Amino acid sequence: MHTFKKFYCTFLFTILLVFSVTAQQKDLNSSRKYTINNLTVTGAQSFNEQTVIAFTGLRKGDRIFVPGEKLSAVTKKLWEQNLFSDIAFYVTNIDGDLIDLELYIVELPKMNEVTIDGVRKGKRKEILKDNNLKPGVKITKNLVTTTKNYITNKFREDGFFNTEVIISTTPHLDSTGTEIAKNMRIAVDKGERVKVSKITFEGNERLSDKKLRRAMKNVKRKNIIRFWKRSKYTESSFEEDKANVIKKYKENGYRDARILSDTLVVKDEKNVTLKLNVEEGKKYYFGDIDFIGNSVYTDSQLRQLLGIAKGETYNGTLLQERIADDSEPDADDLTNLYQNNGYLFSRINPVEVGVRNDTLDFEIRIIEGKLAYFDHISVVGNTKTNDHVIYREIRTRPGQKYSRRNVVRTIRELGQLGFFDPEQLSPNFKNVDPNNGTLDMEYSVVEKGSSQIELQGGYGGGGFVGTLGLSFNNFSLRNIFNGSAYKPLPMGDGQKLSLRAQASSFYQTYSISLTEPWLGGKKPIQLSTSFSHTVQYFYDFSTRDVDKDRRFLITGGSVGLAKRLKWPDDYFQFSQAISFQHYNLKNYNTGLFTFGDGYANNLAYTVGLSRNNTATNPIYPITGSEFSITAKLTPPYSAFNSVDYEGLAAERAELDITTVDGRERIAEIDQERFKWLEYYKIKFNGSWYTRIIDKLVLRTNTEFGFLGAYNKDRGVPPFERFFVGGDGLGAFSLDGREVIQLRGYPNQSLSSNDGNTIYNKFSLELRYPITLKQLASIYVLTFAEGGGSYDGFRNYNPFSINRSAGAGLRIFMPAFGLLGIDFGYGFDPILGGSEPNGWETHFIIGQQF
Repeated sequence: MHTFKKFYCTFLFTILLVFSVTAQQKDLNSSRKYTINNLTVTGAQSFNEQTVIAFTGLRKGDRIFVPGEKLSAVTKKLWEQNLFSDIAFYVTNIDGDLIDLELYIVELPKMNEVTIDGVRKGKRKEILKDNNLKPGVKITKNLVTTTKNYITNKFREDGFFNTEVIISTTPHLDSTGTEIAKNMRIAVDKGERVKVSKITFEGNERLSDKKLRRAMKNVKRKNIIRFWKRSKYTESSFEEDKANVIKKYKENGYRDARILSDTLVVKDEKNVTLKLNVEEGKKYYFGDIDFIGNSVYTDSQLRQLLGIAKGETYNGTLLQERIADDSEPDADDLTNLYQNNGYLFSRINPVEVGVRNDTLDFEIRIIEGKLAYFDHISVVGNTKTNDHVIYREIRTRPGQKYSRRNVVRTIRELGQLGFFDPEQLSPNFKNVDPNNGTLDMEYSVVEKGSSQIELQGGYGGGGFVGTLGLSFNNFSLRNIFNGSAYKPLPMGDGQKLSLRAQASSFYQTYSISLTEPWLGGKKPIQLSTSFSHTVQYFYDFSTRDVDKDRRFLITGGSVGLAKRLKWPDDYFQFSQAISFQHYNLKNYNTGLFTFGDGYANNLAYTVGLSRNNTATNPIYPITGSEFSITAKLTPPYSAFNSVDYEGLAAERAELDITTVDGRERIAEIDQERFKWLEYYKIKFNGSWYTRIIDKLVLRTNTEFGFLGAYNKDRGVPPFERFFVGGDGLGAFSLDGREVIQLRGYPNQSLSSNDGNTIYNKFSLELRYPITLKQLASIYVLTFAEGGGSYDGFRNYNPFSINRSAGAGLRIFMPAFGLLGIDFGYGFDPILGGSEPNGWETHFIIGQQF
């Protein structure tokens, strides 16, 4: 009986509630205006109730329509905070025009920690950073979706076509067992890297499969011979290569070529096959090409630069490049012809105006516009380098006609300074006014560390060698006595100051040099000065004993001037220098010096011509070339000092060097011959940089050197000779010798003990950058090179060389300069050997690029 009463009461209450709700719903449907009697906040959330109510802007006593725009606007405002997974307003009671509201919100869970499985540590950090996965972040559906897509696409772009990503969350509880956040777990299954085993074409008759595959720059078939481009499939690369295939057809006259279909066939989890069905269409030829709208240049001038004649095979790619070559900012095209001569606002468009069978007629429509002039020139971003150092390198001036060539050249010159990050140099066009024909140019620079420290220790030359070097590449000499300019040193005027000390158990050397690139501050005339002093003791390599009573002192200095030329072009530089070294031998008898007590003086004049038009980044040039030819000459003393060198040479040849008297007399003769060194030295060095694909660069280098004598009876001195082989580091020898790098062989192992008078070297080096960021520039390389040294032209044979090949790594950090390592294999024996030299490891420290 009790149970029946309980059921009856419950049923009656439910009926009354339904009627009550129905009545309220009927009122709400009419969108009446109510007065808020009470507002409460419920649901899963950590915010204070009053804070939420205050954020809504609703207050007790407000008159609002229910339903109405006010509540919709509050709901939208809450959604826009990206803090909640559920938001709803409920009516809990209506009493006349008084209404009670309940705001139900469910707060999104917060991130506690993220674990990523299936990827290496470096990739994990990258994923966390790029997707902002850090503690406290709200976990939204969008965050989960975008993170999953990001990881999937990232690995697919790296060739892992079957990448799968699973993201799950688990509660993170506090000490009372209450959930306060969530932990996210990301499981990544990259699968195997998918490679392209086969690429086939259908419908191609005019161009072979081989030519079309070669046109595909990104997606390549598996090939063990091709080591510079691995085989991998990515959707974006494939889409780009389909465009490259069509481009190839257009280059060969097939304007209407198209890809009808493409098919990807999955052979297994590691391999796919690509099939492309093409329609070639017919081959076209250029017909009439007329110029419309040109008044500055004649048709014949424009036609000569265009370089396309009637009747030639149609090449749409070539036509576009001759009008505007986007890959080369300083290309010889029609757009640059106008823009280099002030016509910034010019527009040039090729328009196909007629088709006659297989012949296409074009009009090159030109809108020349007004001449443009630079109004204001400014520089931003230089925090250390003084303005005048930058402005003197800028090729654009206020009031000058606009020239794209000068803008491009300015960027190159600023990059070559070495004070700024060349990857972040940019010209910014400001206040461009086509009506008045004016524009402002702002050059944006980013300073990088320009000073370097060299602090190293190692075992070489028979003992431990310690080196301390400081190079200040943006020094300010005029502020050297200005205490407030020391931060920590006076910087900003573009001068270079280098200090270096090196010592071992048997020698010490000290040097200082200063370079001023703009002597007087008005013209690019470079002044270079240097001074060095070396003390070298006799060292017995077999017993490792040092005899400090037998020593060799070298003291010298040089002063040089270099001037930038205007002809043949202003990439050329003419340099001159005068140098002097004093060699002082004290009881220092060796195989090289027959006079153990004596001296020699080396006064020489060096003249050189060089040209450097490499691209912006001096650390990693991608285009251009650099070469230099120098001649180092001493005065021809034998022509005017009245010494009978012919008689001395004859006497020396007759002496029996096995007797004491003979050795003493030979020393006297050689002391007379080399009191003042007499010689001439000619050197050539040329490097060319060719961009293969993207930033893959081939560096081609050739070198030649010759040391000769004015007087054959006086002969070539024992100084200034060439030593070939090894890492190219000069070690402790400062006797004027030239140490020539040839990897794959021990240092100086391809020359005689006393050096040689001729050398040549040929080198190919393929480079690819890992990063060119400001903190560190890193690139890998492979090389093949050969070289040799010879005594005199009678023994010279440029094809008799020692060959090597290998690979290496270069790291350039602003604070430490260039560091690197090479692994080279020598294919030929060294002097005195009979077997190939084999593998050698070379460490590169502080050498130029």
